[in-house]
Amino acid sequence: MTLFPCTPSAVVFDMDGLLFDTEALYLDAAMAAAIDHGIEMPVELYLGTVGLTGDAARELVCGHFGPDFDFDGYWKTADLKFGLLAETGLRLKPGAVELLDILAGRGLPRAIATSSSPGKVCHHLDAHGLHGRFDAIVARGDYARGKPAPDPFLKAAERLGVAPETCVALEDSHNGVRAASAAGMMTVMVPDLLEPTAEIRGLCAHVAADLHDVGSLISAMLDRAEPGRRR
Repeated sequence: MTLFPCTPSAVVFDMDGLLFDTEALYLDAAMAAAIDHGIEMPVELYLGTVGLTGDAARELVCGHFGPDFDFDGYWKTADLKFGLLAETGLRLKPGAVELLDILAGRGLPRAIATSSSPGKVCHHLDAHGLHGRFDAIVARGDYARGKPAPDPFLKAAERLGVAPETCVALEDSHNGVRAASAAGMMTVMVPDLLEPTAEIRGLCAHVAADLHDVGSLISAMLDRAEPGRRR
């Protein structure tokens, strides 16, 4: 069965929870920061912030705790705790390197479209020697509206010089899937902390088990498009 309407010309990656196993670290940091600030952070509320920009997360959290909640102080504490956890716990998702090898071997351009800061992107990529493996990086500050708006993915396609509808977008969050789909990309979800809902499945071309699954899927698509091509 053909999952994509056309042969992929590029692949755009989310970062946290997709390339790196960081979302569990962010969750632990958020829960610990809540204790420090004397609040009880519902897990469902925190999960609703996954994939959002800081401003959007502030709106969501303050909508729960009230306009006087010290979101900036809480978020700073959580960020500091995340940094400590990441010093020893920053790990790549299974299949990440193998997928990048497949895409490089097939000559497919690669980009990152993330809500994280440029500094965090550089830190994470450098920690695993991946900085030179992407043709474009789109981070917070590179676009007007964050996920679930399509801007990060549209900017990534623009920097790669390809049409958005020919890109495969890889996401782990609901807000990321919404953004990639709104950009017109062929969206593949690789679930991390969040399982796909009926809405999210409807926005995806495929829900993959992991990045190994993504590599097999893209290889099969390219083999089908170019049956005589050898790996």
